[in-house]
Amino acid sequence: MLSMEERLLNEYFGNDEKAMSSARARLAAHEPLAYILGESVFYNETYKVTPDVLIPRPDTERVVDKIIEKLPRSGVLLDLCCGSGCIAVSSLLHTRATSALAVDISEKAIEIAKENAIRNNAESKVEFICSDIRDSSFLGNRLFDVIASNPPYVRSGVIDTLETECSFEPRVAFDGGDDGLCFYRLILDNYMKFLKPGGCMILEIGYDQANDIRSLCSARSLEVNIFRDWGGNERVAVIDAV
Repeated sequence: MLSMEERLLNEYFGNDEKAMSSARARLAAHEPLAYILGESVFYNETYKVTPDVLIPRPDTERVVDKIIEKLPRSGVLLDLCCGSGCIAVSSLLHTRATSALAVDISEKAIEIAKENAIRNNAESKVEFICSDIRDSSFLGNRLFDVIASNPPYVRSGVIDTLETECSFEPRVAFDGGDDGLCFYRLILDNYMKFLKPGGCMILEIGYDQANDIRSLCSARSLEVNIFRDWGGNERVAVIDAV
């Protein structure tokens, strides 16, 4: 019986022996299947992926679930560290009359995110900006109903111990600093002010970071609820506007 990977390779490259041979060699070298195929399924959509963007994970679908729950009709979403654009695009496609601003520091990631918006017929719903979120001045006086992010949250010293497949993905998308929390501090300290009254922030967190996030929020007098992913890990933090 063929493995799932072999079935997909046959589906994509089965009529091209040279391409099939190359794909098998890349798979044997532990390159992620999504990069070999050039796309990945996330939520109900298909996204272009390259080594310039993180491959969408099923756990991140729980972030989209919460955005869909919290984003009101005609609401506006801010997606920080948007990567492939999967969070913003899927959220907009499953809510009514909504729009988004999606931001990433990587110009190449923004290019791919724009392609993904077009691929999924969401280009009229989302605006993309290439910017370093360490400076929030690019937002001016804009306010949002929901601010979401799947920021880098792996401790710097742990990155090189991750499974081999992760070494093909952009390191900048993993690196959360010495304790894995630098982007959470940055976002909590600089972006809560951009929430509308009654709005919320929705953050993906590491499987072992729930207590750290609770502490960061408590120190800032913020109310947080944390929800589990499909594997039972505490994965999504929902933080109410002050």
